Amino acid sequence: MKPLAVLNKSINQQVMVELKGKRGYRGVLDGYDPHMNLVLKNAEETYESQVVRKMETTIVRGDNVIYISP
Repeated sequence: MKPLAVLNKSINQQVMVELKGKRGYRGVLDGYDPHMNLVLKNAEETYESQVVRKMETTIVRGDNVIYISP
């Protein structure tokens, strides 16, 4: 299965996004584009697995994404 097909199936579902620099996000995937830029709702930003802050909506730049787990 192609990566964008997996993302499409994950719309409106909880996902975990791991970023460069030990950062990450958990939230509901609201949208994405072919560059893997993501829009998350009800997101929690994490640093070294600890919640740093909560946000209603956030945009994650695809260049920083290491992996996305549905």
